Amino acid sequence: MTKETEGVIKFRLDHRPGPAPEATLTAPLRAWFRVLRRLELLGQRPDRYLGYAYGNLSRRDGSGFLVTCTQTSGQERLEPDQFSRVEAWNIAANRLRASGPCKPSSEALTHAIVYQRIPAARFVFHVHSPEIWRNMEALALPVTDPTAEYGTPEMAAATEAVLAGMGLPASGALGMGGHEDGILSWGETAEEAGGLLVSLLARALTLAA
Repeated sequence: MTKETEGVIKFRLDHRPGPAPEATLTAPLRAWFRVLRRLELLGQRPDRYLGYAYGNLSRRDGSGFLVTCTQTSGQERLEPDQFSRVEAWNIAANRLRASGPCKPSSEALTHAIVYQRIPAARFVFHVHSPEIWRNMEALALPVTDPTAEYGTPEMAAATEAVLAGMGLPASGALGMGGHEDGILSWGETAEEAGGLLVSLLARALTLAA
């Protein structure tokens, strides 16, 4: 992991400045941000990931989705204007179009593939947990190809392959083999996506007890 590759947007981004999404739409994301932040599944620490903020949350919105803006996870809470609206994407071309007051998370392509492949998924949460990541095998957590790096078409393709192998469930979780400590969850509700992560963390801590 180097400063040239960590915490930066790797896809080709067409970002158009615009208004923030309606606060009511991002309220569940902002609430779960505070929960996951307290559990250190989101955050920013000088001794982890070269000091970059880690983790991001999104929800489906029409034919696109709303996602937390890049490098916002170090805060204690998110404001309504810290979300970007992803309007379109092309995984093969490594391209994404978005609008809003700030640029989308560097993991937006991975969120996009979940929404593209699982119509029932309404929320996608990407967090970092050393405890879950180290125990992925014991937790029977599906894992993406470890050669696929975060924020790349390869990671999106690796995620798609795992989703297909899981049978495209409406809710679930997987480990990101090529993204240190990265865990992805999704669900039809924010409670499903967030609850899966809390349950996985509790099970991982039980294994270490």
